[in-house]
Amino acid sequence: MRRIRTEDDKPTIMIVGMGDLSCNVLSLLARDPDTNRLVVAARDVETARRRANLVRFTMHNLGHVPEIEAVRVDLDDIDATAETLAEVRPDIVFMGASLQSWRVITALPKAVFEALDEAQFGPWLPMHLVLNHELMRAVRRSGVETRVVNAAFPDAVGPVLAKVGLAPTIGIGNVANIVPALTYGVAHLTGKDVADVELRLVAQHYFSHYVPRFGEAGRGAYHLTARVGGQKLNGALDHAALFAQLDGRLKRIGGVAGQLLTASSAVRVIEAMATDSGILAHAPAPAGLPGGYPVRVYRDGAMLDLDESLTREDAIRINEDCQRADGIEAIEDDGTVVFTEPQMAIMKSMLGYECRRMTLADAPGWAEELGAKYRAFAAQYA
Repeated sequence: MRRIRTEDDKPTIMIVGMGDLSCNVLSLLARDPDTNRLVVAARDVETARRRANLVRFTMHNLGHVPEIEAVRVDLDDIDATAETLAEVRPDIVFMGASLQSWRVITALPKAVFEALDEAQFGPWLPMHLVLNHELMRAVRRSGVETRVVNAAFPDAVGPVLAKVGLAPTIGIGNVANIVPALTYGVAHLTGKDVADVELRLVAQHYFSHYVPRFGEAGRGAYHLTARVGGQKLNGALDHAALFAQLDGRLKRIGGVAGQLLTASSAVRVIEAMATDSGILAHAPAPAGLPGGYPVRVYRDGAMLDLDESLTREDAIRINEDCQRADGIEAIEDDGTVVFTEPQMAIMKSMLGYECRRMTLADAPGWAEELGAKYRAFAAQYA
């Protein structure tokens, strides 16, 4: 039976998709009384129900009693999704579904993965854009005033959908994933306690993907400032020494296990929305902006909280520059995406896939072609 939320209730949070990230988010939200009214939405409702029960019983062992239910959602059926949204009336929707997870290519042999990874993430955009577009169309059709928190390549999905008035409220991960390690790195370099360090970072996905793997920024534009004990480090921060630590003493586990860090970035944003806290966070695509930013998160979304040395326009320009390193040349006014030639050339040579321009309407076809060509390619190494 669906719940009808009253004004003084805590929010109902719908989690769409049941991949590794969504399952971690579900478990973390279930521990907090401010965020433990949860609805798990997936195509396979029986698996979703069993996952909900697993979390419910685990929380019981820890002394928590979350409210969790499962509903069926097939994002390809926009009308049915809209009907479910209208029935559940979630205050917050966490979007964790994609046509192909970013980590699928990491299962390739190491040398093959590294060669394909040179294409960066931009060319894979259709795999993350399509379902988000369907969800946002369903949200609009439902008439429900909800906030959508997107985990699927938000740095690019957000600005594309913003062109047609359908941007998710905010994204998670990416820029947020690198801030904790950078914070520990600054503490180490300055000899101060990590609790006294506060960073503000503007950066697109490429930067947060590249630095932990190689210990330097590559071709990624970014803007980073640090305060220690409230005092700004003006010109005293060695970025090269800082970044090198992320491929050394501060290197972490990635892959499936690393999804826990991404989940924590989602929970920070969702908890701030649930409590209207205004907490400082880092997040991609607030209100559909390209790339990631420091923000203050409130019930209805986020406000930029940039360092005073940086204007909003300059922050956007930095992220658009970094976006080109990630394989996206431009996002046009109608949502058409122009991909960079060098990155797409790698996709063509390895997968036989080439898309230089993609309209929003054509994204499903490109996603189908890319998925089929990747599966044929990966089958060689099975």
